Amino acid sequence: MESVEFKLLSFLMPEGLLEYFQIQEVDQVENQLHIYLDELNIPPSGYENNKLESKGFMPSTEISDFPIRGQKVTLHIRRRRWTVLDTGQIITRDWNLVREGTRMTTEFGLFLKKIFG
Repeated sequence: MESVEFKLLSFLMPEGLLEYFQIQEVDQVENQLHIYLDELNIPPSGYENNKLESKGFMPSTEISDFPIRGQKVTLHIRRRRWTVLDTGQIITRDWNLVREGTRMTTEFGLFLKKIFG
């Protein structure tokens, strides 16, 4: 069951974002909110049966989002990377593939495409 806080946050964040990212910190500087998000440790599609080890995060990407209560909003998003233990290959989630899936809304897919290309 969703908590009240999660439900409220899901209305304020781009639709679908909280399925893949967790809010780590929120800072207010003057009239601007900085929201820091880290990608959840959920294996990318196609690697569910591989042994993966999380190897930290890619450099943070900053994106402006819709204002909240008159405050400018900047999202600081860190994508996770993994090592496939059998091969040593470093992988990240392919957001274009995720967007084509049924669990992601068009809005969230376009949002991620804007960020990560």
